[in-house]
Amino acid sequence: MTGGETIKKLLENVHEEISRYVARIQSEQQDDGSWRYDFESGPMTDASMILLLSALFPDEKDLIWKLAERLVRKQAAEGEWKQYDDDNGHLSSTIEAYTALLLSGYLDRDSPPMKRAENYILRSGGVEKAHISTKFMLALHGLYPWPTIYPLPLFLIRLPKWMPFSFYRWSSYVKIHFAPILVLGHFKFTLPPHHTLANINHLYTTQKYRKLHRQSRWTRWHTAKRKPNRMIRTAEHMILENIEGDGTLYSYASATFFMIYALLAIGYQQDSPVITHAVKGLLSFVTQTEDGSIHVQNSPSTVWDTALISYALQEAGLSTDDEGIQRAAAYLMSLQHQERTIPLASPFIRKSGGWGFSESNTSNPDVDDTQAVLRALTGFTHQNEDGYEAWRKGIQYLFRMQNDDGGWAAFERNSTSWMTSLFSIENFEDTAFEPSTADLTGRTLEFLGTYMKLSADHPRVQAGVHWLLNRQQFDGSWHGRWGVSYLYGTWAAVTGLRAVGVPAKHPAIQKAADWLLRIRQSDGGWGESCKSDAAKTYIPAPILRLFTQLGRWIC
Repeated sequence: MTGGETIKKLLENVHEEISRYVARIQSEQQDDGSWRYDFESGPMTDASMILLLSALFPDEKDLIWKLAERLVRKQAAEGEWKQYDDDNGHLSSTIEAYTALLLSGYLDRDSPPMKRAENYILRSGGVEKAHISTKFMLALHGLYPWPTIYPLPLFLIRLPKWMPFSFYRWSSYVKIHFAPILVLGHFKFTLPPHHTLANINHLYTTQKYRKLHRQSRWTRWHTAKRKPNRMIRTAEHMILENIEGDGTLYSYASATFFMIYALLAIGYQQDSPVITHAVKGLLSFVTQTEDGSIHVQNSPSTVWDTALISYALQEAGLSTDDEGIQRAAAYLMSLQHQERTIPLASPFIRKSGGWGFSESNTSNPDVDDTQAVLRALTGFTHQNEDGYEAWRKGIQYLFRMQNDDGGWAAFERNSTSWMTSLFSIENFEDTAFEPSTADLTGRTLEFLGTYMKLSADHPRVQAGVHWLLNRQQFDGSWHGRWGVSYLYGTWAAVTGLRAVGVPAKHPAIQKAADWLLRIRQSDGGWGESCKSDAAKTYIPAPILRLFTQLGRWIC
């Protein structure tokens, strides 16, 4: 067989595989036009759901034990739970999983999986070394003492927006989680003792757990004396105004957990409509994963999945006349955010024209989902007025979200502040504010160049190009905030720059290409460990985790 014949055969095989995947994906489309896949994450949501249901809704025993079964299946050989494949073990995740299994009654303390987990926790420093968010969840269940002064005081919620450390200057993600957290920290709320039938004193390496008894007496007195004040009512209003139609808070399971505890702290009854509706919303996030286990998604990815799949099918050759592509477009257009007041942003700030990650999300659109949906809808701009109008509003949203520095962030515009250093909370700076990022700026530029035919001569594009060029790392890479991590950011930055006309011979593009060639692994592929994100430097993935996995992240 000649070289030409070999290439021809390879291309035929590629086209056959594309056709096979297209047929499979078409068969998985839902009647409403969407694609629904499980958005799988670590053990936190499953553990939190088990703790919540075990304490407040024990009749959900079947679901509790199914979630517990998944936790046991995900435990690593040395007793730890991990957040990603090549993680050496994650202490906080292990503590959360262990506590959930213990309080659910699925396993007892002396079972082999629990003993292995206990040994890992003690080797790693005990409960005292957990992340503050884990200690917070434990404190709600009377398993860890509240600090004398909680790191963030409730009065922050009443500060005007013009102040540098105002609550209203934080990212929407932090605001929606911290509105209930500030309430809970203010009251030092703990579920009544009869809701927690076990303890984790054996996971402490010090005598700190002895404070729990003294604190419980103070909490009972404080609870009897507490009265709602203006700050509590402000937080309560923010929470209630941002409950989505499915009962969840901002369509995040994590925020909804905190909301339920906060409403209980304010005085809501367990069977109140808002709490029972919230639990139903959480139950709607339950999905079955590929291995058959049950998992609680933190935020279902239906809009994101549908946008990317519709776009991919069109790239594979399906036209906008295809019935499935039309149904997907109708589904996506129905979920475009309409103009409304966003209470957690400001009484005067409105967001419209964009899309969010989940279909229940009606108030928190983001740049990445919006550009993904717009790719899927581009072919409909000439077919009907509705398609063009949705596309036009989406473009306007993208332009409105461009930061003054030229780049794009996900949810917020011009959200930066040096004041994060005032708050001694682990990882607070990573989430409290939203600076421009290379991955979102690169992908937005790639959309503007490829689908709107804008070049670097356009003022908006020029500003984005300058931002990217000024943020290139010394080694030629870019850091991507929303993926893993330097491969992700470099891919997005390079494709964005090239799409708007930056030539391949430009020094920045050449420097990026040189970096990519230098980090190529010995088997010919590329891969990056999630450890890069914490280390803030490129760390290669284990040799078996190749470009195929990277493809899943970026597609």
